Amino acid sequence: MHVAAPQSRLRCGVAVGDITPPPGIYHRMWGAAAHDCATGVHRPLRASVVVLQRRDAVNSDDGRQVVVALDHCLLGAPELSPLTTRVAAATGVEADSLLVTFSHTHAAGLMSLDRVELPGGELIPDYLETIARRAAELTAQAMGGLQDATIVYGEGRCSLAAHRDFWDESRGRFVCGFNPQTPADDALLVARVTRDADDQALAVIVNYACHPTTLAWENTLISPDFPGAMRETVEAAIGAPCVFLQGASGDLGPREGFVGDTAVADRNGRCLGYAALSVFESLPPPRTRYEYAGPVESGAAIGVWRHAALGEDAIRAAEAWRLRRWAVELPYRDDLPTQDALKRERERWRAKEQDATQRGDAEAAREARAMVERRTRMLRRLATLPSGPTYPFPVTLGRFGDAWWLAVSGEPYNLLQAELRRRFPKTPIVVTTLTGGWGPSYLPPRDIYGKGIYQETVSALAPGCLETLIEAIAAEMSGV
Repeated sequence: MHVAAPQSRLRCGVAVGDITPPPGIYHRMWGAAAHDCATGVHRPLRASVVVLQRRDAVNSDDGRQVVVALDHCLLGAPELSPLTTRVAAATGVEADSLLVTFSHTHAAGLMSLDRVELPGGELIPDYLETIARRAAELTAQAMGGLQDATIVYGEGRCSLAAHRDFWDESRGRFVCGFNPQTPADDALLVARVTRDADDQALAVIVNYACHPTTLAWENTLISPDFPGAMRETVEAAIGAPCVFLQGASGDLGPREGFVGDTAVADRNGRCLGYAALSVFESLPPPRTRYEYAGPVESGAAIGVWRHAALGEDAIRAAEAWRLRRWAVELPYRDDLPTQDALKRERERWRAKEQDATQRGDAEAAREARAMVERRTRMLRRLATLPSGPTYPFPVTLGRFGDAWWLAVSGEPYNLLQAELRRRFPKTPIVVTTLTGGWGPSYLPPRDIYGKGIYQETVSALAPGCLETLIEAIAAEMSGV
């Protein structure tokens, strides 16, 4: 009798570095915000690079996966393309095989080139150049530090995330906020990376689904939100870098959020950090399994268990490598607004904002300004979507030893990871969203459409696309 811990045996390199923008840069991420520029820094922002490589691969992109995780909400195609090009040129990694993902903090600032003319926006181009340069340096550093390593996976629970599609009965509408009536996915996946030479920790990867929206429109400070304090908590205990990967959190956010108090973000981060450390401390030594060693007679017959070395078959299984990158064609919704219609709507809300300002109605002016911002973002997103009836939704799926690693763009509802984990209960699945940016934005389940829920109203994809995506990924995982 034995209990085997899922493991991956490969080569791994990790590097982390600071990418904090300067105070005074354009910061307004929220439509309800009254400020434009960041007034200071709560916690530094970070870029984390993880390079995974098959043990026998030599400079082969089908045997290597590079993940660059940035403490930002997201970057659009015009901002992201120069970064991937620069990293590829500096490291020799093909741009198509480079996964850039985001912690999705909403307190880092909106680093979009269409904000250059706004207060603090003049700092954005130089800052984007800094991110690109830093990402290239860190990727080269991680690749230069590749070494034989073992990843051991463990699962736990954390109560930080809550469901956030709340029905406001008094107003007869859905709002985006804590919904205590619907259970939330509290699954926490922790992966400990150790180097084989001495079994010392190289890094710990924390994969959890929860919008970093503790801090909202009242906050004027640059912040990674809860991932910052989470990493600090974990790193203080293990003495190695902690990398946060955002899971499928389209309908999940912190129970206590949308505030201006940075102490709440730190408290939320420690909540996740302590939960991650609990899983980390429960993980067995690398390349072992926990097996029954027989009875020892004492006051009772005691059943003794011990950690024993993996056999050759288990070692070979942990070194297996399978990687596929492809696109799932998902149809656009048939009621997407036209550019002209959005522009007319934006002008209508601008007029309302001006009228409310003249009347001294600050609340109405704020609401109108938020509606202007929503349409500006929709215009920008529609302009970048590929033409045609379908969107080629990118998927990267790797089977590294005993675990799956899945990376997708946009913001799928949690159903994506919950359903895949239900179908493959014995296999850890690291789920990373927002890879490559927002893409078509949210992917809600079919039954969400038509209810006026924000995530559905801004999605570019038709009902049923999330379910189609799940089936396509599940088929690949099943070998169909």
